Amino acid sequence: MKKIKIGVSGDVGSFSEQATNEYARKNGIKNYEIKCLISVEKVLTELDKKKIDLGIFPIENSNGGIVIESVNAISKHIFKIKNIFEIPVIHCLLTKPGIEKEDIKNIASHDQALKQCKMYLKRKWTETQLQETKDTAKSAKDLSEGKLSEDTAVLAPESCATLYGLIVMEKGIQDLKFNFTNFLAVEK
Repeated sequence: MKKIKIGVSGDVGSFSEQATNEYARKNGIKNYEIKCLISVEKVLTELDKKKIDLGIFPIENSNGGIVIESVNAISKHIFKIKNIFEIPVIHCLLTKPGIEKEDIKNIASHDQALKQCKMYLKRKWTETQLQETKDTAKSAKDLSEGKLSEDTAVLAPESCATLYGLIVMEKGIQDLKFNFTNFLAVEK
């Protein structure tokens, strides 16, 4: 049986990777390989070039609304929607070990994560600078590799703490308790 190559719009540990594993489980796909392509544009470009068999990326969140990055990429490509499905999204505030709340001057993440945690950020982090990045998991990876300053925290999935040696300062910080993101599974 041929291994299915699935391109996702995120890095290792991203919600897109979680969505892909859930999609594979629910659809009985056992022989697959995930390619972390970070952006939706890259997923659809790789699909066009037939370097992947399936692409999975977010399209809309119950709180953050439409994923603008996805809409912009979709407008440039032709593909078939194989499935639309949702997963729960639970955001965490992650830091490097040894960082205290008062040390944090910046919070970095994908703009969708910032939207989904907007009221939390306004309520608890009024003096903190917000920084948009390409992906939640990539933000965590960049923080662990020193590409983001030590005084930065990131909004990312809890799995990123273990993957990248970070600490969960707070869990479940999204504004809606029941926060879901719809994903598209697409093919040529």
